[in-house]
Amino acid sequence: MPEPETIWIIGASDGIGAALARNYARRGARLILSARSGDRLQDLASALGPSHIALPLDVSDRASVEAAADRIAQIAPVDRVVHLAALYDPGKIADLDPDTAAQIVATNLTGSFHIAQVAPPLLRQGGQLALCGSVAGYFGLPQGQIYSATKAGVINLVQSLRAELTGRVDVRLINPGFVDTRLTQRNDFHMPAMVTPDAAARAIIEGLDGRRFEVHFPRRLTWPLKLLRILPYWASLPLTRRLTQ
Repeated sequence: MPEPETIWIIGASDGIGAALARNYARRGARLILSARSGDRLQDLASALGPSHIALPLDVSDRASVEAAADRIAQIAPVDRVVHLAALYDPGKIADLDPDTAAQIVATNLTGSFHIAQVAPPLLRQGGQLALCGSVAGYFGLPQGQIYSATKAGVINLVQSLRAELTGRVDVRLINPGFVDTRLTQRNDFHMPAMVTPDAAARAIIEGLDGRRFEVHFPRRLTWPLKLLRILPYWASLPLTRRLTQ
């Protein structure tokens, strides 16, 4: 029988990350689970079984990420790294607290940069590194604020990383739509095509097992947003302006 995969999931304490951990554990993978919340991580690792490790970290803190990577390097080569950690604060740009905005940038964009640098040496040859953008990064929408801007940056970062690491690391981009988590529960607007964390986890696993660079879901939401992205501004901006009315 083949050796079980070793998978490092970052942002695993809740939502999509926790659902992804449960689904991969059912496949027999050995998991390294990371997030800032140590207690929730340990509870999840214990519930999944003795072969799984809780490894708290803060992706916005380079020293924290490097310390976690040093420990992982002593365990085993990693088959996959899936980075999902993110912060979100809904509202208009003018209403966002500057300190909160800086924290969102540090976690979502700079945190992804830290993982993009630190994770590849931990992977076996041809291993997979998946980072999470968002369909919110396709185009600037009302109330997208700094979160959407960071996710647009992550998409660009992963595209560059794919070109730089081709042949050594299987770089993938995950762009979810609306997923029913504690983050999206803060929204006060209609969220079309909402999916559960478990459905999101299954879509991610199926996508990462396939060959496509981008894993995006649900398609009934992502394809219209992809179309919006390629329209000229004279057509797309009036459409988005209607969303503010």
